[in-house]
Amino acid sequence: MSEQRTDEDTRYEAVRSRDARFDGVFFFAVETTGIYCRPSCPAVTPKRANVRFFATAAAAQGSGFRACRRCRPDAVPGSAEWNVRADVVARAVRLIADGVVDREGVTGLAARLGYSARQVQRQLTAELGAGPVALARAQRAHTARVLVQTTGLPITEIAFAAGFSSVRQFNDTIRAVYAASPSELRAAAPRGGHGRGPAGPDAGIPLRLAHRGPYQSGPVFDLLQREAVAGVEEISGPPGTRTYRRTLRLPYGTGIVAVAEGTGTARTASGAAHPGGWLDARLHLSDLRDLTTAVQRLRRLFDLDADPYAVDGRLGTDPRLAPLVAARPGLRSPGAADPEELAVRALVGHAEAERLVRRYGKALDAPCGSLTHLFPEPAVLAGAEPGGALGALTAALADHAVRLDPGADREAAQDALRAVPGLDARTLAEIRARALGDPDAAPPGLDVPDAWRPWRSYALNHLRAAGEWEIR
Repeated sequence: MSEQRTDEDTRYEAVRSRDARFDGVFFFAVETTGIYCRPSCPAVTPKRANVRFFATAAAAQGSGFRACRRCRPDAVPGSAEWNVRADVVARAVRLIADGVVDREGVTGLAARLGYSARQVQRQLTAELGAGPVALARAQRAHTARVLVQTTGLPITEIAFAAGFSSVRQFNDTIRAVYAASPSELRAAAPRGGHGRGPAGPDAGIPLRLAHRGPYQSGPVFDLLQREAVAGVEEISGPPGTRTYRRTLRLPYGTGIVAVAEGTGTARTASGAAHPGGWLDARLHLSDLRDLTTAVQRLRRLFDLDADPYAVDGRLGTDPRLAPLVAARPGLRSPGAADPEELAVRALVGHAEAERLVRRYGKALDAPCGSLTHLFPEPAVLAGAEPGGALGALTAALADHAVRLDPGADREAAQDALRAVPGLDARTLAEIRARALGDPDAAPPGLDVPDAWRPWRSYALNHLRAAGEWEIR
């Protein structure tokens, strides 16, 4: 039996058992119905001979399959593999998720990766079964469905907000992916409860940010509360029911996002608890074209695409970490909503970050409660305070000598950061773990066993949550 057949048989077992741990890791399609699903789809399990497997939703769509209306495979968490890996395919996937293809085209994506457009197309197609255009198209379709079903915005406005170049292209894509017109999708949206937004952007867009497996929201919100920079961030409410709010600078405009601490619990068709859930969020955007980018930045901040089963399975075998993992299953390693902002804050500390916001932050056109400013851009800081480590770092960020975007090469970024005078090794490690999203970063001089690889960032978060270690 071939390795591929063995792997596909394993996947079929996951489908047959409706194992939600694999949602987003792969998709399956049924040739007799022309529909593709997530592994946990509650529908009757199809015969093995009729099933095909795909690495991405885009690949399934490219083969002519439509998204299942029952399990909504486009709403699954992203595969943790793309955040763990550092190769060009993973970097490309992260950039596409951030909206780079929609904003800069395939040539822009390729330039950021340092490859030709043809090389990027070939590598993505070989591994994922879909090229960058198809992956971006699938993402646009998902963004459009969210807007259609959670807002009362006009369909024409949604088409361009989702990144489509024409209403006709939008209509054709929605029909191909969902086997329904945009109006039919809106009519089929669930009434009442979550997902029915008011008819306009002023009330914001309500979203469920899905995660895989258990999620320890308390330690994440504890960290965000300790770090919150006045004017840019705030946390309100008692532990367990806190809400985190912050401002965002986005490619087309600005945003204010709010994320609730309590996690939602999904249910299977039988009513049993689903091994996964979501964080409730609401996004207020000055330009709806930023929706996809804003969502991806929140997912990175809250580490929502992680695979807690893989992390806990590895770290739970270590004698020191085992009781910590048992006490906090699904503990995450928070990232950054704005990597360049995180780098500056890691360097200067909390009090100095607040001073920079007061002095150089851009004031919002309409303040929202205590949220009044955007964190100052690197170019602004480099011009205002060019001396010392802060000036050196912000100048390097402003002229792209240091790149921290989702597609950044982690090793190249670290080498560039080492060339910036005034950055110590612990600051570099924090930037690597948080801004670059490295799951295996660890500061020097700390006893971090190799046995914790490739999840040392998570191991340190367990120690921090238990009060056994702190960054500074």
